[in-house]
Amino acid sequence: MLILRKLADALIYASAAISACALITVMCVICADVIGRAIGAPVYGAHDIVTMVMVIIVFGAMPLCDRLGGHVAVDVLQNKFSATVNKVIDVLVSLVGALFFAFVCYATWESAKISNMLNLSTNLLSLEKAWFQYFICFFCVVSSLGLTARTIELSIFGYDVQNVKRDK
Repeated sequence: MLILRKLADALIYASAAISACALITVMCVICADVIGRAIGAPVYGAHDIVTMVMVIIVFGAMPLCDRLGGHVAVDVLQNKFSATVNKVIDVLVSLVGALFFAFVCYATWESAKISNMLNLSTNLLSLEKAWFQYFICFFCVVSSLGLTARTIELSIFGYDVQNVKRDK
């Protein structure tokens, strides 16, 4: 289990680093485009770059958001349930999350195959859309792996990696 957690954490932090680099790229492109528009020379294809790189930012940060417990949690009924029921709910939620990201990965992979077949690309720069769909697949696999590790940790070992991380 320790190997699965270490692998998941390594991939989670790698995807977060990729997402951070993508965010810096978007900031630079937008700044250059705004300055360029002010002097009459906007960045050609800035819209294409920003649109495609936003996919990397959002899906790349998703695994880290789950790892650190950053998702919205409504705990209105948590005090009404026993610790066992709350644990079962946590296990089911992480399992459903892992299955959800696996399904998104599969659907995006199928969509990428269609994008390849039809040679779909962005309007100005002709960036191939399939490559960005492959990034989504990678990040979904990382999210699913992290959630699977969390499911195992909750159900077998009885601890939540999100709470362990926050307590340190």
